[in-house]
Amino acid sequence: MTGLLLLIPVALGLGLLGLLAFIWCLRNAQYDDLEGAANRILLDESAPPPPPGVRQAVAEASPDPR
Repeated sequence: MTGLLLLIPVALGLGLLGLLAFIWCLRNAQYDDLEGAANRILLDESAPPPPPGVRQAVAEASPDPR
């Protein structure tokens, strides 16, 4: 019986903590775009081209193809 005096408040506290975490997720738009991440991993996006300085350095470092 004394165990229930400890377990009931602990269970209620954990339930309240879970409810607060769920409300926080809703308010911070965590559930707004559920399919975006799933689709984003499937779509091929080309990488942006390197800056001109990098292209020039790579061209100078590579041997002449002739």
